[in-house]
Amino acid sequence: MDSGIYTTLTRQSGLNREMQSIANNIANAGTTGFRREGVVFSEYLVANPEGESHSMAHATARVIDLSQAGLVETGNDLDFAIEGGGFFLIETPAGNRLTRAGAFTLSPEGEVVTHDGYRLLDAGAAPIAIPPGSGRLALSGDGVLSAAGQPVAQIGLWQAADSNALRHEAGTRFDPGGGFEPAEDGRILQGRLEESNVDPVHEIARMITVQRAYEFGQSFLSREDERLRETIRTLGS
Repeated sequence: MDSGIYTTLTRQSGLNREMQSIANNIANAGTTGFRREGVVFSEYLVANPEGESHSMAHATARVIDLSQAGLVETGNDLDFAIEGGGFFLIETPAGNRLTRAGAFTLSPEGEVVTHDGYRLLDAGAAPIAIPPGSGRLALSGDGVLSAAGQPVAQIGLWQAADSNALRHEAGTRFDPGGGFEPAEDGRILQGRLEESNVDPVHEIARMITVQRAYEFGQSFLSREDERLRETIRTLGS
């Protein structure tokens, strides 16, 4: 196969992955705490039997945009938003995970959980339980959660020990990869939620650009296919 076709195929594969990333961003533009993702293109050289080298595209790595999103006021005692860096730490069957989605509720056992039932962990990575009949909850500036005027827990803010190992797992959850550690530069606000940091207008503009690049590549592949077919017909006649 012509080396130009190989090069174009690797590029098309990367553009397809980027299109999937954009579509996922747009679908989650209204998801609380969602972080937009992009695809990192890299280039590598491959030598052919004739001794020449050709540039190939590689686009399997994903990059997570951790920029701050807007905050919306809800007034709910168990809605928390992070201003600055850091994540909430939640307990899942697959292990502890990080999230910026701060909409929590109480389980039947009185534990603070996500709407999926995953327990929110405190600054010591332990579950947070609210005493029965405590009434309204209050959050202080240092993250201490109080019930009926008595402190019950300090909500922890965490980050991946290795930021390069942070991996988007599903929805608004992230696998810290190489472990997690306390985050120092964020604060938690009560009665608010952080929105998605996806800009739909920007993502649609990206989608149009990627779509045009993909169509150009497909046009090239179609022309090359027809050229090869014509060469075979000519040689066979």
